[in-house]
Amino acid sequence: MAQSSGARPKSGGTRGSGGGGGRKPPSSGSRTAPKGRPPRRNPISAFFGGIFRWIFRVLWGIGWRVAFLLAIAVGTSTLYFYQKLPELSDLLDGRARGSVTLLDRNGDVFAWRGETFGGQIDAQHVSPNLRNAIVATEDRRFYYHLGISPRGIIGAMRINLAEGRGPLEGNGGSTITQQVAKLLCLGVPYDQANWKSEADYEADCRSGGVYRKIKEVPFALALEAKYSKDEILTIYLNRAYLGAGTRGFEAAAQRYFGKSANDVTPAEAAMLAGLLKAPSYYAPTNNLERSRERANIIIGLMEEEGYLTKEQADEAHAHPAKLSAAAAARSGGFFADWVMDSGPSYLTRNTTEDVIIRTTYDQRIQKAAETALNDVFATKLKEGSKAQAAVVVMSADGAVRAMVGGRNTADAGAFNRATQALRQTGSSFKPFVYAAALDLGYSPSDYVDDSPLTLYTPGSGNWSPDNYDHEYHGVITLTDALAESRNIPAVKVSEAAGRDNVRRVASGFGITSNLADGPALALGVSEATLIDMTGAYAGILNGGSAVQPYGLTDLRLMGDDTPLMGQEGGLGERVISEQAARELTYMMTQVVERGTGRRAMLSDRQVAGKTGTTQAARDAWFLGFSADYVTGVWMGYDDNTPMQGVTGGGLPAEIWHEVMVRVEEGLPPKPLPMIIPEPRLPPVAQASPGNSGANPAPAGGNRNQGEGGFFQQVFSAFGKNRQD
Repeated sequence: MAQSSGARPKSGGTRGSGGGGGRKPPSSGSRTAPKGRPPRRNPISAFFGGIFRWIFRVLWGIGWRVAFLLAIAVGTSTLYFYQKLPELSDLLDGRARGSVTLLDRNGDVFAWRGETFGGQIDAQHVSPNLRNAIVATEDRRFYYHLGISPRGIIGAMRINLAEGRGPLEGNGGSTITQQVAKLLCLGVPYDQANWKSEADYEADCRSGGVYRKIKEVPFALALEAKYSKDEILTIYLNRAYLGAGTRGFEAAAQRYFGKSANDVTPAEAAMLAGLLKAPSYYAPTNNLERSRERANIIIGLMEEEGYLTKEQADEAHAHPAKLSAAAAARSGGFFADWVMDSGPSYLTRNTTEDVIIRTTYDQRIQKAAETALNDVFATKLKEGSKAQAAVVVMSADGAVRAMVGGRNTADAGAFNRATQALRQTGSSFKPFVYAAALDLGYSPSDYVDDSPLTLYTPGSGNWSPDNYDHEYHGVITLTDALAESRNIPAVKVSEAAGRDNVRRVASGFGITSNLADGPALALGVSEATLIDMTGAYAGILNGGSAVQPYGLTDLRLMGDDTPLMGQEGGLGERVISEQAARELTYMMTQVVERGTGRRAMLSDRQVAGKTGTTQAARDAWFLGFSADYVTGVWMGYDDNTPMQGVTGGGLPAEIWHEVMVRVEEGLPPKPLPMIIPEPRLPPVAQASPGNSGANPAPAGGNRNQGEGGFFQQVFSAFGKNRQD
């Protein structure tokens, strides 16, 4: 039977299937929203979304207004700095002080003082190696940014935080343009009224902090607007401080390599660029190996940036930069400082001009003195010894050729022991005693009695000098007395010639310190500097005229042909007769040939000199000369500690010998200008039968010293104990 039309469809049928059947209403869970109406939102999400949209609108409204105000402020500041920036040429030499370049006797540079500016260079003509090294090291995106680099600042902050520093401490992420802004001190010039010193001014310019960084931004933008990239780099090349008193890469290239910055090799350029991080620390004159290690890093950066091929980088690594001869020697510092003190301060230490000083300095002789001193100390003293020494070499007219002011020890400091240290002279003073006697007309062949002596000095009582060896040799010649450095004969000769005469001779030769009043004057209890003692001995060599040691021969402003001051020689007034000086020279040759100074003897030429040792061996001296040069050596401790087993005839004489062997190398031997005296018989022999009773008389016979001659005066006055 057929199904009726009103039967229900199967539950699985589709909607609208079958005829006449009613539609099943959908369940509530499957109902869909009518088309065209938005879906209903979650009320919680809608609430927070509205809050966020409101906050965003507020922040956006504040933000663009603040940004607009900042843009106006930055733009106004940039315009302000832009209008203040001068012409490029006015920014290239930013020194507040001038420089002093010192030339040796041959016209070669050996030292610099002050702030050296080697001359203007520009980025277009400087060596591409140097330009590339600077950009690779300091600001690889220099040619692509507008003066500031947010990427660089963020990277620097990340490094600082990773290393435990504050975000603005340490690496600053500054571009080259920002560094130029610092070099220009944000346009603030140096004014002595506002800063105690130039160092304080520069410290303020280099100070960091948020405020300083903020001010750098508009100034850097102004620089970028005012100058081209090459012009900004030109300012940097000329104003950067690179250690050793150098301002700018031209001065540094001249100082370290003896060439222009336009000609440096990749290795040299890398070393110069490496100085920017810490000029004093990486200065090659302080530590060449450390400077080369830094340069190798720069070479690697240049290769990374494509400025060097691998072959070029390998070549630079394999052949690192070498210092010029003057820079490598690092010598002449004591001499240079002494010369700087000898000129007017407004043209030397405090000069605002660039000055050229020609000097008497001889780099070959300086090296000889330094090498000799180092060799003796290395072989004769214990390692770590704090004993000090000083050496001065000069010509007979007082022209100083070399000066060593002290050994290079950890605690040596900058104290110049050759010119600043007043030390007792000991027996090195005795030549002035005998010079006084010879100038009065006595002969080196005259005699004196080396026997015990006691003198009474008012206020001090009896004084009994003693010889170094505590022995007495009886009647000996003046020549023997000086050669053997006998103390008692020296005192007797001084008393016979007169202390006033001895003081006159010593002061005339340049010993200007307070000279002792008592009889101990003859034994060198007075103090003097090494340079003054060496100058006094130069007076003996030159025939008896005073000498003023000097080092400056010509001072002029750079670029000028006319010197502002100069000196051609140091000879002064005559102190003793030429005959007395020549006789004294002979006596001093005997000190070296058969006396206390035998260790100073040179095998190929005549030399003369005198040893000196003070009480408890606190000071030991040897001073002497050849026909070419006068050399003085002092040795001792800075704190006056007694030396053990050291006398003037020991280590100082050895140092003197080693110095003079090197100084005289290649020079033909010349005889010393001296007078060898006629021998005289001692008084006892003269009194014997057959000697006609002749007594020694003053040499030259031009002074009335009495019938008994010099020995009779000394013998009669001091043959027995004397009380004045």
